[in-house]
Amino acid sequence: MFSGAQISLYPMTDDFVGVIMSALGALDPYRDRLRIETDDISTLVVGPPEVLFPAMRDLFVAAARTGKHCVLSAAISRGCPGEPDDAICQSVQLSGPREPLGERKAAALAAIAAAPDTATPIAAQFSLYVMGTGDHMDEIYGCIDFLKRSGVFDRSKNFCTKLGGDAGKVFTAVEAAFCRFGPSEGHVTIDLTVSANSPTPR
Repeated sequence: MFSGAQISLYPMTDDFVGVIMSALGALDPYRDRLRIETDDISTLVVGPPEVLFPAMRDLFVAAARTGKHCVLSAAISRGCPGEPDDAICQSVQLSGPREPLGERKAAALAAIAAAPDTATPIAAQFSLYVMGTGDHMDEIYGCIDFLKRSGVFDRSKNFCTKLGGDAGKVFTAVEAAFCRFGPSEGHVTIDLTVSANSPTPR
């Protein structure tokens, strides 16, 4: 299976280059387990979800701790039939038969309870797309039910769900949505936007 994300980090400051370059250091502990390719639009990060999401979290937290308004935009995908399998993406979360939906929701809630506390409040909105299955709406509604019980649910919006809370719990919730809903070997994508230090709530 192939899993990864195209990510872009946007610090709202004149020193955006400094914020980005400093935040990139947060990826260093993960570089031996990820393939990272950067161009002038975005950075491709390829690897298993249990490495990919903590790496994105730590990158964003490092940028957010500058106090500047920062936004992360990510297109996240697994199981795309147009991508070749990549050994670096092997994941225990995406192997074996799929458990019943209720068990997966319970496991997702347990992951939220065990999420690390980063002391960094963030807001996020995302959309989950389960491709090529006849029961895709059951999976999406199951994910929405999990999110409403997760402690980070803010509200439903047109075309997406808004989350808020500590970055550790929010990124864990998005990882759970990505890994635990939809077929384990199927094509699942997420469109994610994360924000910290926005002047709007103030």
